[in-house]
Amino acid sequence: MKKLRINKGNTARKRVYNYIREQILSGVIAPNERLLETKIAKQIGTSRTPVREALHSLELEKLIKSIPSVGYTVEPISEDEVKQICEIRRVIEGLAARWAMEKAQTKLVKDLGKNIATAENKVSTGDVKVFVDLDAQFHEIIAKLSRSGHLLELSRFLRRQMLRYRIQSIYSKDNVLRAIKGHKQILKAIEGADIDAVEKAMRHHLEQSLKDILRFAFKEDTGKDKIQ
Repeated sequence: MKKLRINKGNTARKRVYNYIREQILSGVIAPNERLLETKIAKQIGTSRTPVREALHSLELEKLIKSIPSVGYTVEPISEDEVKQICEIRRVIEGLAARWAMEKAQTKLVKDLGKNIATAENKVSTGDVKVFVDLDAQFHEIIAKLSRSGHLLELSRFLRRQMLRYRIQSIYSKDNVLRAIKGHKQILKAIEGADIDAVEKAMRHHLEQSLKDILRFAFKEDTGKDKIQ
């Protein structure tokens, strides 16, 4: 790990948490690798307290696990798990879209359209990596406008879990363009107030994400992969 610069205005714990999390999601810290408080604190130039707090938060996210007398290790990735996450997301996000359409149709269309326009602009300038955040924001808009705290919390948790599988595939420009196309299809269905079309578009979008993940993370031939 390189030394972390902690700027004013951000708590040490938050900065350390974001830094370690990014290292895990990007694969710099590999699955099953040990994480030791003292070693990490020394490497990034901070005290052990924010590192300990950050590791605890990452354990709650199930990105790492605590092993007595050993410390923390990064949870290994699982093909079955990512397939399950995609299937659960399809149900949860389809429901979120239904509720958001019922409660805030106009704002939903406006905010999703703005998100897609921003994504297309960034990608056209070669800024592909920013789509990681824009993709999360697209789905966050839908979840927030569902006006269900429980659904929003579950949706966020599932996206965080999926990101560690998807991080490499989402850095590919071709994959990003396909994802944006999927977002456009979802928006078009929402504009038409057709919930069946929305659920179909959401399913297709997540199926494509699954294919990309399996191809990049597990090196599989995904020609026949579908969410059952």
